[in-house]
Amino acid sequence: MKREYYSDSIEEFLKTSSETILGKLAQSNSFSLEQSQRDAWLIEIEILRKTLSPYSGTIYFEYTIPRMGQRIDVILLIGPVLFVLEFKIGEKDFRSSAKDQVWDYALDLKNFHESSHQQLVAPILIATEASDLGALNITAPRNDQLFDPILTNAERLGDVLKAVLGVTSGHTIDRLSWESGRYSPTPTIVEAATALYSGHSVGEISRSDAGAVNLHQTSDAISTIIRSSKEQSRKSICFVTGVPGAGKTLVGLNTAITHIDKTSELYSVYLSGNGPLVKILCEALTRDKVQQEKSCGHKIKKGEVYREVKMFIQNVHHFRDECLTDDRKPPIEHVVLFDEAQRAWNLEQTAKFMKNKKHRPGFSLSEPEFLISCLDRHRDWAVIVCLVGGGQEINTGEAGIGEWITALNRSYPEWDVYVSRHLTDSEYAAGVALELLKSRKIVVFQDELHLAVSMRSFRAENVSLLVKQLLDRDISNARRTLDSIKQYPIVITRSVNKAKRWIKDKARGSERYGIIVSSNAQRLKPHAIDVKTPMNPVHWFLDGKEDIRSSYYLEDVATEFSVQGLELDWACVAWDGDFRYSRDAWEHWSFCGDRWNRIHKAERRQYQKNAYRVLLTRARQGMVIVVPEGDPEDPTRSAGYYDPTYGYLKSIGFGEI
Repeated sequence: MKREYYSDSIEEFLKTSSETILGKLAQSNSFSLEQSQRDAWLIEIEILRKTLSPYSGTIYFEYTIPRMGQRIDVILLIGPVLFVLEFKIGEKDFRSSAKDQVWDYALDLKNFHESSHQQLVAPILIATEASDLGALNITAPRNDQLFDPILTNAERLGDVLKAVLGVTSGHTIDRLSWESGRYSPTPTIVEAATALYSGHSVGEISRSDAGAVNLHQTSDAISTIIRSSKEQSRKSICFVTGVPGAGKTLVGLNTAITHIDKTSELYSVYLSGNGPLVKILCEALTRDKVQQEKSCGHKIKKGEVYREVKMFIQNVHHFRDECLTDDRKPPIEHVVLFDEAQRAWNLEQTAKFMKNKKHRPGFSLSEPEFLISCLDRHRDWAVIVCLVGGGQEINTGEAGIGEWITALNRSYPEWDVYVSRHLTDSEYAAGVALELLKSRKIVVFQDELHLAVSMRSFRAENVSLLVKQLLDRDISNARRTLDSIKQYPIVITRSVNKAKRWIKDKARGSERYGIIVSSNAQRLKPHAIDVKTPMNPVHWFLDGKEDIRSSYYLEDVATEFSVQGLELDWACVAWDGDFRYSRDAWEHWSFCGDRWNRIHKAERRQYQKNAYRVLLTRARQGMVIVVPEGDPEDPTRSAGYYDPTYGYLKSIGFGEI
């Protein structure tokens, strides 16, 4: 796939007229061009003509970055260096957002473009009218061969190229080898949803290794089930399993976006009971769409875009309420995807909610059974896709996947069932309900319905395994797993301030970082970590470094309820006395009034363990775990509540800062 609008050798570029190059750039652009874009290209071409005459190599204009939904202005391959150029035409200042932008481009190539992994990469920000730059000071690249962003104006661009080449050495980058390298991104769920909605395929925004093949196979398997159900007028339900971070939500969003076609009754919706996730995705897609339209010179109202997005991404409870208004009318959607289906409510929780909130006493259906009944109203066909996570139930009243199967066997014997073979694994807690499937007419077990490879962290796929071993107190295996993921830094500390400094030093460009903490961690207030202070997940996850409500400020903290299903690049996990290591077992506590109270109920203990599982698997690139020291003057923060946990983490082998 040609990823740039224009490319050629520098020698040919210098020979070719500006009008010819502009024509190729305009021809490759699929949107109507504004005069300002044409003028910007002409200025860039002329600056590069003056700058590149001493060099040989290759030039690329408008190189696409699908994961980010953006394009790099110019890439230069000169000698052993890959230069990433971002032009700010007519600007005199270097805005921090522009600096992050060019850094993000360089990081994307370094992390996700196969033939850029080992290359020297130099991001350069050119504010064409900037002055008073002072002495040119080019520092050596970091350990991963990536320079910090270099700031210059149009006149000194040539000096910058010369200086960078002067402090580097190595083989000249081969153009054909570089171009043939696979682009294998691992986007966050927000990045993935944005790219999918703007027209990119799963193949463009996902890795191309075995994990991505699995992703394609799962998506294709679901599409086949949808197609055959429609053609044969069947009603089908399929259960998709996967390890944490394997891409279940990505599969669901891709299916929802791919199968929107009202004219053919192939209309789908992605549903989640995760309120923060739904709000964040809807807001992110809306912001991106509005920005894209504005960049093309089109006027569009944010409210209109938001309503369009809400058609295929909804809170499952809103979908449920709509179906309650008329208990016979089928929903407009024929395809419904339930993310984290194991978190749907059991009968007790559903009946309680219906009685207290909806004034419907005597409601006799669990949430899974009611949701199946809604799709069963269709006279012809329907498909339900249950995306199932294991070991992540964190709310009271979550039914688990067994309730879906029980409801099917109790009330819907004619539905076809497609099941991942891994649904039998213990963490999915389907239990004896699976045995009931043997009596059904059509039950198909498909390996393709399991996502086996975690794609959350492109640095280490075994982070979720390490966390499982850590929580299972399997020290020997945890040590071995930790030793295998050296490229994914995990450190521990007793100081919140040290943790903040570490995480800020690690993050580059707009890599997102933040503090996450258990919702039961109520005695971290002396460290300015207050779980009772409300935070807005949309601002926390989407807003920039200048906004005090964003995660970057390290003031507002997020709990497991806000971060489940989402990711940070770097995480600071603050560990309180609610979940304590002891010689014999984990101890579970909740704080009420002026004291800690032991949690005895097995269900709540499991929820608490799962909360830490969620927190410890949010970071894509690395994390710092802070277990503060106790205070002898504060009986609610005794050293005995914290020291054993820190000692346990230290015994596994995590480095200390």
